[in-house]
Amino acid sequence: MGVDAFRAARAEILERIAAACARVGRDPAGVQLVAVSKTVAAERLRDAIAAGLVDLGENRVQEGEAKRPEVPGATWHLIGPLQSNKARRALEAFDVIQSVDGIGLAERLDRLAREVRGAGPASAYPVLLQVNVDGDPAKAGFAPDDLPAALDAIGALDALALHGLMTIGRFTTDPDVARPTFTALRRLSEGLRAAHPGLGPALSMGMSDDFEVAVEEGATIVRVGRALFGERPHHHGNGEPTLPPG
Repeated sequence: MGVDAFRAARAEILERIAAACARVGRDPAGVQLVAVSKTVAAERLRDAIAAGLVDLGENRVQEGEAKRPEVPGATWHLIGPLQSNKARRALEAFDVIQSVDGIGLAERLDRLAREVRGAGPASAYPVLLQVNVDGDPAKAGFAPDDLPAALDAIGALDALALHGLMTIGRFTTDPDVARPTFTALRRLSEGLRAAHPGLGPALSMGMSDDFEVAVEEGATIVRVGRALFGERPHHHGNGEPTLPPG
């Protein structure tokens, strides 16, 4: 795919986002498209950026580290699991971390963000808290019932900006099967923000097979890989799940 092909693919996804917004009376400007770029070579990503796909999501810290110097002009999102011992590297390689899944990790990021990014109350580093909405043992994230206490602790970390919540939908090719997860995250966010105003409204949810349903249910960030870059070898994680073609 060259620049023109990526421009067409982006336009198609944006049209589908706009249609989903129209069905529920939303403004499509309120939905951010993050292109899941794992395993995609740097030269292809440069074409993708030229086509307007400027927000890129990676699952692995080391892959983001390798690509960032070769792919200027992008905003990099870490959407995969983050081990505490890679926190410093993640802060150096990424502009947003969407997968904070524990208080201890948040505290480490807060300390390191001051050193690596010069972060503080006036320039806090953006993060999202990953929520395991369905209680799936194969997925990381806060249990919904644990979030109020977590927000009390993480909300006091003034080098981090809590932009919102992220979740991974159910591994299915049927979008309606994923809908209850997205509905639950939206309702959870609404309830939490009433008591924790420091939690932002961002909802990162929805991927290639279900992003339209996610938008209908309130997604402000969708993470789309396969529908933009085609099929790629990958493993389960916070980007595209392993699913049959279609």
